[in-house]
Amino acid sequence: MTFRRLLLGLAALAVGVLVGLPLIRLVQPDAGPTAGGADAAREAAPRAVVETVQIGADGPPPAAATQVPDLVDISQQTTAVARAVEPTVVYVEVSTPAPGGAGRVATEAGSGVILSPSGYVLTNAHVVARAGDVVVYFPTDKREYEAEVVGSDPTTDVAVLRLLELDPDAPLSVASLGDSDALEVGEWVLAVGSPFRLTNTFTSGIVSALGRGGLYAIESEFAIEDFIQTDAAINQGNSGGALVNLRGEVVGVVTAIASESGYYEGYGFAVPMNLARRVAEDLIQYGEVRRGYLGVEVLPMYAADARERGMTEVAGVLVGGVVRGGPAERAGVRSGDVLLEIEGRHVDEPNQFQSRLAMARPEEAVALAVWRDGGRRELRAVLADPGDPGLETWFAGRTPAVALPSAPEAAPPEALQRTEAPNWGVQFRDLTRAERRQFESGAFVESVAPGSAAELDGLPRGTVVVEVEDRPVATAEEARAALARQARRDRPALLRVRRPDGQTAFYDLASPFVDE
Repeated sequence: MTFRRLLLGLAALAVGVLVGLPLIRLVQPDAGPTAGGADAAREAAPRAVVETVQIGADGPPPAAATQVPDLVDISQQTTAVARAVEPTVVYVEVSTPAPGGAGRVATEAGSGVILSPSGYVLTNAHVVARAGDVVVYFPTDKREYEAEVVGSDPTTDVAVLRLLELDPDAPLSVASLGDSDALEVGEWVLAVGSPFRLTNTFTSGIVSALGRGGLYAIESEFAIEDFIQTDAAINQGNSGGALVNLRGEVVGVVTAIASESGYYEGYGFAVPMNLARRVAEDLIQYGEVRRGYLGVEVLPMYAADARERGMTEVAGVLVGGVVRGGPAERAGVRSGDVLLEIEGRHVDEPNQFQSRLAMARPEEAVALAVWRDGGRRELRAVLADPGDPGLETWFAGRTPAVALPSAPEAAPPEALQRTEAPNWGVQFRDLTRAERRQFESGAFVESVAPGSAAELDGLPRGTVVVEVEDRPVATAEEARAALARQARRDRPALLRVRRPDGQTAFYDLASPFVDE
């Protein structure tokens, strides 16, 4: 719908509101001339039928039709939760040598959660990323301990500390860990931490959303972002603290905020406890995370993808590529499949797929449900570690390539032939010699037309298309011809693209004749 049509639609809606309620429908059949004149015609004509249309449902939704709890009861419950949780959340201070040397040190502050009586503390990887000396303070009884970093996982922003020289006569209060998969949007939660070094600060809010990804809050190529979003106030220093439900269980590790000012604006994010717990167990046992890999690259599913595959609803994630010789290929997964479930649990977004898979270890068998050729199929894959021969090449291919020189070298005219895929709104050109050293072959995306199929599906200019529908393209003309074939068939086009930093991405362009 164009912007103009949207405005007209809104104007029509406004007129409908101004007419008033109840809404009526006037039903009057065409009346031809009669012998009795106008008066007789009026008498013979049927009266307008007035139909009353109900606006809104009767009463509250069934799921919400419960007794509203007393605010005093809620207050007493949050007070009890705060008392129980307070001794399990600690203040973490990290000292690192400051720039300039001369014995100067810089300190950073965060929070942590006591995991076990033996002194393990859960926190964020970014809190201890530059750790020299680490000191953990207990605000409730003024104790303090030196600590060491047991391990950290940049892909989930989770780290584990261990307190040194524990006092056997002063046992630790250990946090109760909840099931983050049982959380629901709208559920009340408390955030506990040390914002601005104000130790053990409690703030309250609700679970605003689940499975939130695409924030780029974790600085890792293989980042797993499957955050719990909350409107509980979170600020600098809350990182590594607890997100707690009204049963006093820690359901998340506070990690990030979305803010233009750098301070609380109503959007906070926490790593789900089920994922954080799985990472912490590996860090404590092995000093690193042992994560199983399936060897696929996945993309979001859209309505056009579901229709093309005969699905009655938009579900799952689209398999954009399968690593040759990897666990997925050995299990029978194909490019173009729709991956619906992992171990019986739905996956509807790429970040959710990553999070589900992150719960499994190498050599572990996982059940997969995929949609292919109009039906559901059950497969079983044995996950591999990064050292698997089938995955080593894939990981190597994801290593960023050398950046382009700042002054592009001149190329002869015949090496820069340009062509356009008009149905898709893409202008391609051949690669320069410098670009061929970086990308080897492909078609450079020189421009993307506003409002085109390519723009609507996010294809960025300045990238290089290396495959169309799993077939390599070496030149601009090959890319244009491949897209022209898909357009003639009224079919979408899956593009494998290399970015300037060397990373691979997939873009599933809907057919230019679909959903216009």
